[in-house]
Amino acid sequence: MQKLKILTLLLFCAFLARAQEVTLSGYLKDASNGEALIGATVYIPELKQGTASNAYGFYSLTIPEGTYTIRVSFIGYQPAEQQLEASESITRDFSLSDFSEEIQEVIVRGEAADANVQRVEMGMTTLPVKTIQKLPAFMGEVDVIRTIQLLPGIQSGGEASSGLYVRGGGPDENLMILDEAPVYNASHLMGFFSVFNSNAIKDIQVYKSGIPAEYGGKASSVIDIRQKDGNNKQLSLDGGIGNLSSRLTLEGPIIKDRWSFLLAGRRTYYDVLGKAMGLEELKDNALYFYDLNGKSNLIINDKNRIYLSGYNGKDVFELGESLYMRWGNTTATLRWNHIYGDKLFMNVSAIYSKYRYNLGVPGENADNFDWSSQIRDYNGKADFSYFFNPRNTFKFGINSIYHNFKPGKVITKGENSMFNDMELAEYNTLENAFYVSNEQQFSDRFTLQYGLRLSHFQQVGEGEVNIYENPEQPDKDELVETIQYGKGDKIGDAIVHLEPRVGMKFTLDGASSVKASYNRMVQNLHLISNTQSPSPLDIWLPTSTYIKPLIVDQVSMGYFRNFKNNMWETSVEVYYKDMQNVLDYKEGAELFLNENIETELLHGTGESKGLELLAKKTKGQLTGWIGYTWSKTTRKIEGINNGNPYPSDYDRTHDLSVVANYELNKRWNFAANFVYSTGSPISYPVAKYTVQGNQVFEYSARNSNRLPDYNRLDLSATYDFKKNEHRRFKQSLNFSIYNVYARRNAYSITPEANEDNPNQTQFVRLSIIGSAIPSITYNVKF
Repeated sequence: MQKLKILTLLLFCAFLARAQEVTLSGYLKDASNGEALIGATVYIPELKQGTASNAYGFYSLTIPEGTYTIRVSFIGYQPAEQQLEASESITRDFSLSDFSEEIQEVIVRGEAADANVQRVEMGMTTLPVKTIQKLPAFMGEVDVIRTIQLLPGIQSGGEASSGLYVRGGGPDENLMILDEAPVYNASHLMGFFSVFNSNAIKDIQVYKSGIPAEYGGKASSVIDIRQKDGNNKQLSLDGGIGNLSSRLTLEGPIIKDRWSFLLAGRRTYYDVLGKAMGLEELKDNALYFYDLNGKSNLIINDKNRIYLSGYNGKDVFELGESLYMRWGNTTATLRWNHIYGDKLFMNVSAIYSKYRYNLGVPGENADNFDWSSQIRDYNGKADFSYFFNPRNTFKFGINSIYHNFKPGKVITKGENSMFNDMELAEYNTLENAFYVSNEQQFSDRFTLQYGLRLSHFQQVGEGEVNIYENPEQPDKDELVETIQYGKGDKIGDAIVHLEPRVGMKFTLDGASSVKASYNRMVQNLHLISNTQSPSPLDIWLPTSTYIKPLIVDQVSMGYFRNFKNNMWETSVEVYYKDMQNVLDYKEGAELFLNENIETELLHGTGESKGLELLAKKTKGQLTGWIGYTWSKTTRKIEGINNGNPYPSDYDRTHDLSVVANYELNKRWNFAANFVYSTGSPISYPVAKYTVQGNQVFEYSARNSNRLPDYNRLDLSATYDFKKNEHRRFKQSLNFSIYNVYARRNAYSITPEANEDNPNQTQFVRLSIIGSAIPSITYNVKF
């Protein structure tokens, strides 16, 4: 009986202690347009406790009853401070105004000044759009992907490619999401531009390691891009006219402070101007792209918000009656935010995504055909964040995606075509996941982020599976039968994986910390391509009977140190990645419209390791960063290089980026970036034979040679017409030069017979860009 009384007393005391706590929650916004501020901080100096807003600007902070000073801050904005008597839970929104005197500090980042040291994530970067818009532009178009390529550990897929190689991973191993919708090909104009319009984008987060448990499906990185919500205060316009394209963004309130919209569009007009000017080469030809972004944000009440956003873009290339290519992405996202009480934040999303591409010859001649391929997703997800207290943030959620793959279909016109109508087998899959994670601050020095993701992948009908005599080494000449599956039938066994994620941070002092992380990533979608740079005509296929899931385990460690009151940020990171079921191709593999494509594929193992150095200056007239990466990426696959390890296509030993931005005065801003990297691996011929008058080459071991090293310098100058900081109408001119010293970087080197002496072999160097390219862009905003 005495023990029962003591237990009752302890429970009563715990209840009283709990009852004396209150929760302060709400949204942090930009006062000028109502945009949510992601990563803004709420801090209580009396308690030395604080929190940061999430991806929707929501924050929640549980504190004891009392009277406190509430400080809200965000780099580039005037801090807000308010006295608050907290006797009960309170919902309180804060709006921050631009602070023009600190605008130069926004050039490098838009987060807490020491976020690189204090946050638990490593291998993670936040890129504000203002950074991107200040950098040199190619043909007048600033580009999100090209800016990301300037970060340590992230390398370009080539001069004419928007593909990214992240810590030795391939271009298909990056989860690129636009308002949560996956984008499968992020390139315009064969890779010279990306599909992301900087005028429509609010926030970009890049994860290379320590990837949180809410993300999955790709093996190397996450690039999470959020569109603007739309100005809910007043109508505004933002546009630009460049050498190659023009863009226009319109946003404003439908109902002031409650319902807003955003519309943004871009289009190249070289084809239109060329035809108007009578350029003969454009008379029957076309080469252009366009894209449209849209978003609407409805605040129903303090507890409920609805977002509807979408994207549609297309590229068109037509070469008279000889050839045409068309490709494009379409996405749509409907999201509902709901707050249960003052601690549980919920986001439910319905997402649609499609990528489609066509290749063909028009007309009704003998060579006419139309080939099409596509991947389409239907995606539903629910994410929850529970803010226990300032030291614990618990997240959990579910995700289900239905993938539909149509690898290839050929249609011909007329009876005289040399081609036959055909359609490759369709694939359908269900990809489900459940995750839990917690970020726990054990002390002022030690924080741990830990989580677990459970992934489930199942191929379903309609579909078909080829059966071979030797399933481990399928050969198209040993095809036994083809099994047909009906709609909804399960094909093969479900693939289930546990994906643990762990990250830790130990603060050494107020300006430095040590971090470490481990994550396992499982990828069940694969880009089938035997080129180093992704092409619009590559096809996507799922894990299936003969294609295994890619599994990557990554361990990383880092030291982070800031100097001079966070003016200088420095970091050193090392990483190691172990890869299972790496996909590669047999020599001379035929991938285009191959009904037995599994007979061309090989699986093996791989590893990547590297060192990344970063020094960044964030304050003053001169800002920017220097990033360097040393890395080595190899593969080992039976059937290639006699089973010995060989450099991956994505191996780059050295990679250096230098980015500088100089604010001369309120009118002139100058920027430059220099890049250098080791040349791509390549195989050169070591012998040749003449067969029936044709030269046949025998090549060296896979990727045993390299292209010449790559380097390039870009410069820009921006002139701002502003005379009054508070005027709504603003104009600027941007002058840029891409590839200043006109270096002819090699895209490829191929052997061919000399025209004058067929017995001699000459090596032909292809450079996509071999000259300096100037551009001028006029920007206007009001």
